[in-house]
Amino acid sequence: SIATEHVARLAQSPTRREAPSGMAMSITRLGRGPEHGRAGMGVNQEPRRAALGWPPPREELLLLQSTAEQLRQTALQQEARIRADQDTIRELTGKLGRCESGLPRGLQGAGPRRDTMADGSWDSPALILELEDAVRALRDRIDRLEQELPARVNLSAAPAPVSAVPAGLHSKMDQLEGQLLAQVLALEKERAALSHSGRRQRQEMEKELDVLQGRVAELEHGSSAYSPPDAFKISIPIRNNYMYARVRKALPELYAFTACMWLRSRSSGTGQGTPFSYSVPGQANEIVLLEAGHEPMELLINDKVAQLPLSLKDSGWHHICIAWTTRDGLWSAYQDGELQGSGENLAAWHPIKPHGILILGQEQDTLGGRFDATQAFVGDITQFNLWDHALTPAQVLGIANCTAPLLGNVLPWEDKLVEVFGGATKAAFDVCKGKAKA
Repeated sequence: SIATEHVARLAQSPTRREAPSGMAMSITRLGRGPEHGRAGMGVNQEPRRAALGWPPPREELLLLQSTAEQLRQTALQQEARIRADQDTIRELTGKLGRCESGLPRGLQGAGPRRDTMADGSWDSPALILELEDAVRALRDRIDRLEQELPARVNLSAAPAPVSAVPAGLHSKMDQLEGQLLAQVLALEKERAALSHSGRRQRQEMEKELDVLQGRVAELEHGSSAYSPPDAFKISIPIRNNYMYARVRKALPELYAFTACMWLRSRSSGTGQGTPFSYSVPGQANEIVLLEAGHEPMELLINDKVAQLPLSLKDSGWHHICIAWTTRDGLWSAYQDGELQGSGENLAAWHPIKPHGILILGQEQDTLGGRFDATQAFVGDITQFNLWDHALTPAQVLGIANCTAPLLGNVLPWEDKLVEVFGGATKAAFDVCKGKAKA
C-alpha cells in the first residue's frame, strides 16, 4: 500500500531515526522530530522535502489520516469476527450442554430432523447411530473453526487486542473436543452393551420357544410327561394321627364360601373321618367337615353343627361341595353335582376368621395339631378348591361332570400350595381321566 511504501522510504533516510509507529511517525514528518529540537517556526522546508521525495505536508497528513481510518476499519472488522466466533463458541457450548443433559431432548429442538423418540425407545441402535452422527457433525464444525481462526487473526493490524484470542479459543475447542470424544465413547459403549443385551434376550426367547414347542409336541402326541399344576392327588393309606397335608396359603376373612373337592374313601371301619379342617387362634373348629363313628357327615362352623345328607361308603370317587353364607347361616350340600340338602341358622352372622391353618386328612384339636387317629381320613383327596361366595347349582354341576372345571378364587388346587407330612403322598392324577377309565 502507499502508506507502507512511505514508511519504508522514511526508514532509509540517513538524517532521521526510525519512527516509532502511528501518530508519532506523522509528528516526525511534520518537522517535530528529535533531531530538529523545536519546530522550525516560519522556516520554509519545502526544498528539502522535495529533495527527499516527500509529499507536501497536507497530502502527507491526509495520507496518514487515511491510513489511520483503514486501521480503524480493520480493527472493527476483526472485533466483529471475534464476536461472531464467540457466538459460535456459545452455540457449541449450548449444544454440548444439551448433549450432556440428554441428547434426545437436544436433538428434538436442533432442527427439522425426524423425531426418533416417537419411533422407538432410547435404547434402539438406530437412535444411537443418529446421535453419533450429530456429535461427529459438531466435531467437524469445531475443526473448521479451528482452521479458520488463525487466518482471521492474521488479517488484523492491531495485534494487542487479538493476541490472546487464539489461545483462549484453542483451549475452549480442546475442552469441547475432549467432551465430545468422551460422549462418543460412551455412546459406543452403550451401543455395544445394547447389542450384547439383545443377543442375550434373543437366546432367552429361543429357549422359551423351545420349551413351549416341546410342550405343544407332548400335548399333540398325548404324552404324559407334562401335567397341569392341578393334576395331582393326596393319598393317606392308613388311619393314623401323623399323615396329613397342609395348605401353605393363608385365608382371608370370609363372609361366605364354597368348598369343593373330589374324595375317595378307603375306610374299612365306621366313619369316613375328616376330609379337611380349618382352625384359627382361639377356635380349633372354625370350619370342619367330618364323619365320626356311626354319625352322619357333619359341617362345623365356629363349633356350630349341621348334619349333611352325604355318603362316601362305596369306595368310589365322589364330588362334594359345601356352600355357606354368614347371612342367616344358610348352607347347601352337593354330591356328584346334585343338591342333597340345605339349611339355615348355621353360625349366622359369624365371619370366618383369617390367618388360620387348613389341614387335609386330620381334625385339629388345637391350632395346627393334636390330631386324633379315630377322626383321620383314609383315602384320596384331589381338586380341593375354595371360593369366597356361594357357587350356583349350574357351576357345581359343571365341575362335577368335568364339563366346566373351575379353580377357587381364594384357594386354587395347585401343587406348590400343598405340602404333605408323615408319609402322606402326592402323585400326578387327573380325576376326570381317571373316572373315564374306570
